[in-house]
Amino acid sequence: MDDELLKKIQVQEAKLDSIYASVEKLRKYFLWTLIITVATVVLPLLVLVFMLPWLMGTLGAAYGGLGI
Repeated sequence: MDDELLKKIQVQEAKLDSIYASVEKLRKYFLWTLIITVATVVLPLLVLVFMLPWLMGTLGAAYGGLGI
């Protein structure tokens, strides 16, 4: 009985190690997905917030003398 129980415990330990490795890969995948999302969506929006007043001022100065 002890040998059978020990074998089952070893099988479960191997499966847990496999699950842990899989979860770590998934965690790294989600982390890089978050980083890429921030870099491609949030940062351009922040740049736009700071660049929009300057752009509007430049366009207003360029087209301000046309009398439209």
